[in-house]
Amino acid sequence: MSVATHKPELTNITLWVMTLTTGLVVANLYYNQPLLNDMATTFYVSNGKVGQVSMLTQIGYAVGMLFVVPMADMVKRKRLMLIDFAFIVAALLLTAMAPNVYMLILSGFLLGAASIIPQLLVPMAAHLAKPDERGNKIGFIMSGLLIGILLSRTLSGFVGAHFGWRAMFYIAAAIMLLMWALIYFLLPEVEPDYKGTYRSLMKSLVRLVKDEPKLRLASLRGALCFACFSAFWTTLVFMLKQNFNQGSDVAGAFGLAGAFGAIAAGLMGRLSDKMDAFKLSTFTLSLLLISFVIFLFSAHSIAGLIIGVIVMDMGVQATHISNQAIIFSLDASARNRINTIYMVSYFVGGALGTFMASRIWDTYQWTGVCAIGIILSAIALIIHLITRKTMQHSI
Repeated sequence: MSVATHKPELTNITLWVMTLTTGLVVANLYYNQPLLNDMATTFYVSNGKVGQVSMLTQIGYAVGMLFVVPMADMVKRKRLMLIDFAFIVAALLLTAMAPNVYMLILSGFLLGAASIIPQLLVPMAAHLAKPDERGNKIGFIMSGLLIGILLSRTLSGFVGAHFGWRAMFYIAAAIMLLMWALIYFLLPEVEPDYKGTYRSLMKSLVRLVKDEPKLRLASLRGALCFACFSAFWTTLVFMLKQNFNQGSDVAGAFGLAGAFGAIAAGLMGRLSDKMDAFKLSTFTLSLLLISFVIFLFSAHSIAGLIIGVIVMDMGVQATHISNQAIIFSLDASARNRINTIYMVSYFVGGALGTFMASRIWDTYQWTGVCAIGIILSAIALIIHLITRKTMQHSI
């Protein structure tokens, strides 16, 4: 059951606060990727073992989204975010002080589980935006999120190379304290729509999966795309060390190239308000497939890798925005739960991509990673094409 409530306007200040918070919080999930080599050296473990830090961070994010994000439909969202920031800061400090790789893996899981604030803010923006501006506003916040994802690698790579990998997580904890203050003073409160119990709320997730074919298909597309994305970024630092003898700072610098793709993806958010989402997704999924073909032939070419990163990020992020425009047009009273289903699928896909790439790296190295990307992106494109009628059916 839901009730009608007055909702505040999505002002420019509110939109910018949401975008900045989204980018800086989501960065917590990716600081570790350029630092994996340094972490492995610190604890004298293999690349495959330290890859579990990245994988468990993504699994933790999926767990947090599954059990915490749906609560935003039944409790005050701003209050939920302010409480969550305390857990984020605690997890960052635990990571910075980890005495061994097992504590590092545990803290990665906890950091992922706590860093779910972006998944409260994106549905909140969709809720507050006017229907004819929804894709544009989501695209704007997603540009902040995607730039946060990519530049987090650049920042952590630089900090890790000059101050050690632990310093990055102390800095991140300080940033989160500043973001707590920003949310407290500048973000409006949004009253919940859902009036049932937490148990019935969680049961409704199953009903939504059963009743919404567009949600199922968008979730599957998203999972496959993010599996490709995570496979690349998890193993890039290993490949750069092996083929170019470069460290975390160079691996992180590739985030700058990816940021161009993220900006382009934000522009595609505007297109999603004006053109057929199916045709747009066909194009963006094709970009993802092409990027891994580029990577396959660029194992010894920095220029080729940069081109591939730009193409890959355009494909992954624009498909993500297209998927969100589709799912947020479904049940308005269940947007947080719908986003939960989609994003849990998304990050489970990412964790599986990280797991496969970390395992395959030890045997087949870069060629194996590229093969994973080509196969999974081809599957995503095929599924997309054979479900044309379902995705284009108007409801």
